[in-house]
Amino acid sequence: MKVVVIDDAPDIAEVVTLCFQLRWSGTTVASANDGAKGLDLIEAENPDIVILDIGLPDMDGFQVLRELRRFSQVPVIMLTVKGEDTDIAKGLELGADDYIVKPFSHIELVARVQAVLRRVQGLPVTSEERPFVSGKLTVDFASNEVTVDGKRVKLTATESKLLYQLIKNEGRLLSHENLLRKVWGETYIDTRDLLRVHIQHLRQKLGDSIESPNIITTEHGMGYKFVRSANP
Repeated sequence: MKVVVIDDAPDIAEVVTLCFQLRWSGTTVASANDGAKGLDLIEAENPDIVILDIGLPDMDGFQVLRELRRFSQVPVIMLTVKGEDTDIAKGLELGADDYIVKPFSHIELVARVQAVLRRVQGLPVTSEERPFVSGKLTVDFASNEVTVDGKRVKLTATESKLLYQLIKNEGRLLSHENLLRKVWGETYIDTRDLLRVHIQHLRQKLGDSIESPNIITTEHGMGYKFVRSANP
């Protein structure tokens, strides 16, 4: 496995490197102490996962994430400081897959990385499964390709898993806890804000209305439902 760590604190980079090498022997960890070097490193190394700090000397982690998502869908775990909930929400909206609040333990880091990597492994579908069509939306689960009105839409691994669960249960209300358990895992069932941000991001990419959604609808206090459109 290849990992890129972008953090200007040498001790954080060392801790992350040690965690990965102890848990996954043979892991290669490359680090950068600012955003520009980090982006260059990601392009050069094509890593399996990126650990990205928000506070960097040249550009903040949000800017790095914006630039990164222009050319890569590599899983990203963001590092933030305790109590900065707005940072967490912003990072998830920009396409981060998860976050860790500093200071963190090696056990927490490993657990978060394992959860993200499990989601990246792909959708549980067979090659014979036919593409799903709903109005202008087409989803080919076999190739993990999504198009809206004929234009391809790039989804993160987490967004793909979330969309799969919603479409698989088309017309049925899925509770917050059910979706969190199926997409993120048992330890995430109380993180409704995490789910809400990803639902909003998914709606935007699918061309659904944020104020009055008709593709992924909300049952307030209960959960979400995918509604198939009969219109071409």
